[in-house]
Amino acid sequence: MSAPTGIAPTVNVTSVQSLRITHLIGGEGEPVALLHGWGANSTLVWPLAEKLAGRGFRVYVPDLPGFGNSEAPPVVWSVFDYANFILSYLDDQGLDKVYLFGHSFGGRLGLILGAEHPERIHKIALADSAGVLPKSSTSGQLRLKAYKALRSSLQTGGLSFLSDRLRDWYNRRYGSADFQAVSGVMRETFVKVVNQDLLPYAARVQPPTLLLWGDQDADTPLRHGKLLEQTIPDAGLVVFTGAGHYSYLEKLADTVRILDHFFRH
Repeated sequence: MSAPTGIAPTVNVTSVQSLRITHLIGGEGEPVALLHGWGANSTLVWPLAEKLAGRGFRVYVPDLPGFGNSEAPPVVWSVFDYANFILSYLDDQGLDKVYLFGHSFGGRLGLILGAEHPERIHKIALADSAGVLPKSSTSGQLRLKAYKALRSSLQTGGLSFLSDRLRDWYNRRYGSADFQAVSGVMRETFVKVVNQDLLPYAARVQPPTLLLWGDQDADTPLRHGKLLEQTIPDAGLVVFTGAGHYSYLEKLADTVRILDHFFRH
């Protein structure tokens, strides 16, 4: 594992929930846990963590299970299993309460933790967070319905091998890049995670929450950020003009300045 130059992180290996977990730690001061997105790892969050460490925070950046150099879960996990993992990780590091940053998939975890375990979180910052179910087109809904009906018919008729071939073709044709990039347990985990609607949890988030969003984000569109701002009881939204799904990296200097002020006041 490597990280950008600057404040050198301590690269650690620990065991959390019997999984081998790698994580980056750096800086001294108030603890901030930073959670990466799906398909990413700690090195994509380190540029932000490094800057926060330079401003007097101690940063903790784990590779979530199944990503980076961390061991994958032995069974299919839900987003709630990942949230529970974060609680176990904080316990492992001796952290009672932290500031939390989550990007995309990491934002899903922030929503759950803010709703279910607010006593562990001072404040939450979410960048281009996932958690809002996208609206499916009518044609997409009809296609999926027809696909499920045909697979069911093939299985009922004893043609499981054709059902499996249909599944493989459908996944190749219509599966997202994130879906295609994983297999086995992690593919099933991905399906379980992305189909979980977290708006009910967003409505119960208690810590003050700051949303950072790129107005050109095609993966979690700005309308999702606006909906989360309306749903989370104490939330504000900062929109980065011209930025996409990794807005916190594209506007790194602005993100650092905003988070430094938000976490300290």
